Amino acid sequence: MVPDDDPSRVLTVANPDDPATTYIVGNTYGMLITGEQTNGRYCLIDMRVPDGGGPPPHRHDFEEMFTILEGEVEFTFRGERHLVRAGSTVNIPANAPHNFRNVSGAPARMLCMCTPAGRDEYFTRIGDVVAGSDAPPPQLSPDEQAERRRRAADLASTYRSEFL
Repeated sequence: MVPDDDPSRVLTVANPDDPATTYIVGNTYGMLITGEQTNGRYCLIDMRVPDGGGPPPHRHDFEEMFTILEGEVEFTFRGERHLVRAGSTVNIPANAPHNFRNVSGAPARMLCMCTPAGRDEYFTRIGDVVAGSDAPPPQLSPDEQAERRRRAADLASTYRSEFL
């Protein structure tokens, strides 16, 4: 049986020009729909990744789905590389080792949905807020960059993730 409607939950309209935007060591991620808005069910992140950008190999115990909007992104999944072009969608099963790298020669853009939510909060805690998706990245010293990487590693287990 389907439960009754929960009137405390409201419609969310995500405008890519109006999310809280966070700069994450080389990438700009906009939190379009947060776990707070979905009661933790999922989050949707607008990822803008410069040429050559992307995270190190990692894994986590939640599902992650990417839709490539612009560019070409190379996903390495369980050690096997897959070139994915704009218009395609990739699902990464929970716990599987993976990473991605923008190989476009130009900026790439993806939508990333994580279920359940939590990645949105993680990125907000480890990154630096910028004025918007087109804002320049913050000018971080090498020590500040190293501190952000340490923070990401220290908080990874709190957000059910590990770097490989």
